[in-house]
Amino acid sequence: MDLSLIPQIKHTDSNNFFLLAGPCAIEGEDMALRIAEHVVTITSDLKIPYVFKGSFKKANRSRLDSFTGIGDEKALRILRKVSETFQVPTVTDIHTEQDAVMAAEYVDVLQIPAFLARQTDLVVAAANTGKTVNIKKGQFMSPESMKHAVNKVTETGNQQAIITDRGTMFGYQDMIVDFRGVPTMKQFAPVVLDVTHSLQQPNQSSGVTGGRPSLIGTMARAGIAAGVDGLFIETHFDCANAKSDGANMLDLGLMKKLLTDLTAIRKTINGLQ
Repeated sequence: MDLSLIPQIKHTDSNNFFLLAGPCAIEGEDMALRIAEHVVTITSDLKIPYVFKGSFKKANRSRLDSFTGIGDEKALRILRKVSETFQVPTVTDIHTEQDAVMAAEYVDVLQIPAFLARQTDLVVAAANTGKTVNIKKGQFMSPESMKHAVNKVTETGNQQAIITDRGTMFGYQDMIVDFRGVPTMKQFAPVVLDVTHSLQQPNQSSGVTGGRPSLIGTMARAGIAAGVDGLFIETHFDCANAKSDGANMLDLGLMKKLLTDLTAIRKTINGLQ
């Protein structure tokens, strides 16, 4: 996989980690542009290759009354506006083969949710668009098994595959990241650590997913030290009132300090190699 082939991505020669970051869900145009502008400014200063992340719809919800989106086309148009306004690539989740075709008209990277990482038709449909495909490792899948998920992309002729680890289910309400899997999965594709989702606490009795955002810094630093190629971080300027995953997102105001620290760690790691 060649990171530089993602349209509009910058700083690919900086030897820094790359970043997929943004809100869990697109709630509106103003919020998306506000978050993107903040992260673009930071990543430009630190020379971090950046892809703006936002889900155009949320299909994996605990309760029927949970927020799912503002409308597919409306949200996708906002993702396109973010890309055009700030000259950055964008990534969004897809859930069906039809989503793959539709979203590919608006974004640069298609993301396969962890629950759907084994859905062959979905992965192949994403690959066939020619877009970069980011496959989240299922919470129930071994690092070794991700070879087959990546092969579903590459065997279509699309070499642009990424693996994102968002932890493995431990009991019913905790996710554990096994960093032993990083070098294993790097044999198949670049590896991203999903920092914020790996700190989720799903399956709460309320039907609202919990989280441990106080550990975001710890998890991100460990990921960089373990040699991941990129980080995935969901962020919001008002986490308490975010419409999805507010309990485990990073407060936008903390992003600059975190990314500055992580860049310094990455430089140290680079010097040891």
